[in-house]
Amino acid sequence: MTYVEGFLTPVPTANKAAYIKHAHGAIDLFKGLGATRFVEAWGDDVPDGKVNDLKQSVALKDDETVLFSWLEYPDKATRDAANEKMMSDPNAAEAMKDMPFDGSRMIFSGFEAIVDTGSATVAPGYIDGYLLPVPTANRDAYHDLAARMAPIFQAHGALRVVEAWADDTADGAVTDYNRATHKRADESVVYAWIEWPDKAARDAAWGKIMADDGNREPDPPFDGQRMMWGGFAPILDTVKGQG
Repeated sequence: MTYVEGFLTPVPTANKAAYIKHAHGAIDLFKGLGATRFVEAWGDDVPDGKVNDLKQSVALKDDETVLFSWLEYPDKATRDAANEKMMSDPNAAEAMKDMPFDGSRMIFSGFEAIVDTGSATVAPGYIDGYLLPVPTANRDAYHDLAARMAPIFQAHGALRVVEAWADDTADGAVTDYNRATHKRADESVVYAWIEWPDKAARDAAWGKIMADDGNREPDPPFDGQRMMWGGFAPILDTVKGQG
């Protein structure tokens, strides 16, 4: 099953072009370390939340945009080896220096995909990204709900649905997934996304999905008030053959 390194990153909006150049410069590095896909998606429709939201997750400033990005690996062992090599490889350090964003507020962790449906070889035009805390004891119940909803999203035009369960969400010095989700000791973090052909298809799909009472979960196995989400426009996707 796919293993995911999931990122949330605050980037000065004025640095968009510089960030895209920076990200493209890392493609060969990540491919060489075994990543099968590298996606960077720029915040487009990221709402404010009552309790938390994706912007608060990275302590976003008024002149910044939040990015939802990920690396896919064939398994955890490959990802762990990649991270270990990056920590000791001077070429990796060179590729990551002079970053056009505040790296101290970027958060990332490893997640094991528990649902992965659809094609990973068709580049989406739009992405829904979401993050939420789930009681660890409810993992099976959450998996069952996610597995039930995935084909509904696909029936309404989604290209792919991925739900990934936290493997290691370490505490960070400034920001991290634990404080972003207000995670409790008995909870785990889920990092997930839906790939759509374009924003119009996504907007139309959500309208129909939300209008169908049969899609509502009367007793979800998680605290929906602490679920965060947003819409993102891809600015890099190695599925397109870049790099």
